[in-house]
Amino acid sequence: MNSITDILIGLIIILHLYFLWLEMFAWTTRARKVFRNFHPDLFEPTKTMAANQGLYNGFLAAGLFWTFFIEDPHWRFYIAVFFLSCVLIAGCYGAYSISKKIFFVQALPALIALILLHIR
Repeated sequence: MNSITDILIGLIIILHLYFLWLEMFAWTTRARKVFRNFHPDLFEPTKTMAANQGLYNGFLAAGLFWTFFIEDPHWRFYIAVFFLSCVLIAGCYGAYSISKKIFFVQALPALIALILLHIR
C-alpha cells in the first residue's frame, strides 16, 4: 500500500477509536452533544447497547491497525479490503437507517481508501 492509503487508513482507525470511546465511555456525557437528534431520555437506558456498538467499532479499528504489521503485501491487501469493506457497509447502513451524514463521516473515507487500494 502507498503512504496516502496508509494515512487514510490511519485516519479511519482514529475515527473508529473515537466512536469506541464515545459509545463505550462517554455515551451519557459527551455523546449527548454529538447525537443531538437522539432524545436525551434515551441515553441512560441505551448505555449498554451503545457500549456494544462501540466495541464493534473497536474491532474495526483493530483490524485496520493490524494491516500495518502484515509483511506479505497480498495478505495485507486482502485484510485491508475486508475491514474497509466492513466499515463501508456499516456506514452505508447507518446512512440508510439513521442519518445521511454517516455516509460522509464513515462510509466515504472507507470507499476512498478501497479505491486507492485498487488503483495502486
